[in-house]
Amino acid sequence: MATTPPAVPRPREGGGSGGRTRDPYFDNAKYLTIVLVACGHAWEPLTYGSRAATAIYLLVYAFHMPAFALISGYFSRSFDMAPGRVKRLLTGVVVPYVVFEVAYTLFYRWAQDDPGYPISLLDPWYVMWFLAALFIWRITTPLWLALRHPVPVALAVAALASISPEAGGDLGLQRVLAFLPFFVVGLTLRPDHFTRLRTRRTRLIALPVAAFALCTAYAVAPWMDAEWFYHRKSVAALDGVPSWAGLLTTPALFGLALVLTACFLAWVPGRRTWFTALGSGTLYGYLLHGFIIKSSRFWDWYDHPWLHTPLGELAVTAAAVLMITVLCTGPVRRVLRTLLEPRMDWAFRRTGS
Repeated sequence: MATTPPAVPRPREGGGSGGRTRDPYFDNAKYLTIVLVACGHAWEPLTYGSRAATAIYLLVYAFHMPAFALISGYFSRSFDMAPGRVKRLLTGVVVPYVVFEVAYTLFYRWAQDDPGYPISLLDPWYVMWFLAALFIWRITTPLWLALRHPVPVALAVAALASISPEAGGDLGLQRVLAFLPFFVVGLTLRPDHFTRLRTRRTRLIALPVAAFALCTAYAVAPWMDAEWFYHRKSVAALDGVPSWAGLLTTPALFGLALVLTACFLAWVPGRRTWFTALGSGTLYGYLLHGFIIKSSRFWDWYDHPWLHTPLGELAVTAAAVLMITVLCTGPVRRVLRTLLEPRMDWAFRRTGS
């Protein structure tokens, strides 16, 4: 999530430095990333009977949330705890987290006929972990920017968390720490890094790399456990895996995700496209699509055998793309803006920041 996310509220060109012109490249990247998130969630029931679907699923899960975290970090570079930025963090991340954590719990109570299911702001439900992670990452941004070598330090933190059986639980801490290095990488990037990434030579190199990754995913699909990419629990909690393995697998998966993210970002178009404007609504798509995905599980939408045929899998993919596209559109954002982007001037002191 699964989180740009997902979902980076109102990014501006130059990392939020005050410019008013949005860079279409990053809006395109955000939209395409949220499409991968939605497709990944929609494909999960198809992986139980299709090796091809499993291979694509594993490939996407190897990098789509790392890419989201990296883009989130890039647009958090200027976060310095100034009053204005703290206000935007609270209204654009904390308030949506509280509202949708409660909404998802009420939805679960109704859908599962479980009125006693507890509301807990410390145990993010489904996709909500990413907003909790984004809040923690962003408030620690000044710390990471003060370090001489922030990426190795963040990677060491993630590796140590992977071998600790106590790292999960409250606020999805296991995922927060596992994806932290990608956020920190984003903090260290500059516009020229993306410029070099989008050269013709880099794009051509990305093609065989992606093809090799897909072939590898197909080869390992029968036995590879996608739990390695979820990071919902520590390596120590995985069956049959020694706890020390996390010290090796964490940097390995980090390197894999960075390579695949680079391949993905190399092919993101830099010009304005029909979906560029949708990039500013990815927070809406991320938070809303979970209701539809969970509905498909609660009411067994995948029980139809046709959906598990090649044509059915393509239909599921098309439906997922259509769903997330609609949820990112302007009308949806206008209706829900008071929940996801509330002004709340009444709650804050007036400052010059």
